[in-house]
Amino acid sequence: MRTMIRWTVPAAEGNNTIASGAMQKSIESMIRTLKPEAAYFLADRGDRSGMMVFDMADPSQIPQIAEPLFQTFAAKVEFIPVMNAEDLQKAFSKLG
Repeated sequence: MRTMIRWTVPAAEGNNTIASGAMQKSIESMIRTLKPEAAYFLADRGDRSGMMVFDMADPSQIPQIAEPLFQTFAAKVEFIPVMNAEDLQKAFSKLG
């Protein structure tokens, strides 16, 4: 299922993990593992944030993906099912 993961890292924790190189390594690992169709990084309410859209094969992947973000960055993490424009058109065609 196409899923968006969105995470927010508190500024102080982000500063420490960037200085140690942990953030760079973690994001590179996520990109290699998830192979996202899109990845964005932004400032959100003064904190570092990111989001990736990827195919989640099974919900049992959630802990494997989220735990490094929780443990390394004290991040807040969300998983959100999403559609692209093609998915939305397919859904509209089924509405009758």
